[in-house]
Amino acid sequence: MRYRLLGLVFCAATVGAQERKNHFDDPFVQVTRSIASCPVPPGPGFTDEEVRKEAHVRSQHGGSCYRAGRCRLPNSYLYDKEIVPRVAQYIQQDGRFTETSVWVLGERRLVTLTGCVRTKEQSQEMERAVLLVDDVMGVINQLRVVP
Repeated sequence: MRYRLLGLVFCAATVGAQERKNHFDDPFVQVTRSIASCPVPPGPGFTDEEVRKEAHVRSQHGGSCYRAGRCRLPNSYLYDKEIVPRVAQYIQQDGRFTETSVWVLGERRLVTLTGCVRTKEQSQEMERAVLLVDDVMGVINQLRVVP
C-alpha cells in the first residue's frame, strides 16, 4: 500500500509539472563565453497550456507592424531567425565584448541580451551596438555586471 501511494504521488507531481519547451522555435544562442562563473539563463520555454494562450497573442502582435506598414514581412516573428545570427556576428566581431558571456534571444524583432559583462558601460555599449543591427526594433538588456 505504501508503494502504491508513493507511486500515485509521483505520477501526480509529474502531470502537474509540465515540461517547458521552445514550441515557437525562438532563436536563442550563446554568442560569447569568457566569464566561466556566469550562470546559463533559461532559454525560451512554454508549457503546452501556455502555448495555447501565447499563440493568440503572437498572431495579434506579430501582424500588427505589417498592418501598420512598419514591416515588410507579414509577421514580425519571421525576422528573428535572420536577426539573431547577425546580432551574434556583430557582437563577436566587435572587440569591446570579447570578455563577456552573453546569450541572445529574438522575439518579434526585439533582442533580449542575457548573461554577464565586466562593466556597466560595456552593457550599455552592447545595447547600443545591437540597436544598430538591421531590422532590430528594440533591445531588452538583462545583462549583469560581474567584475
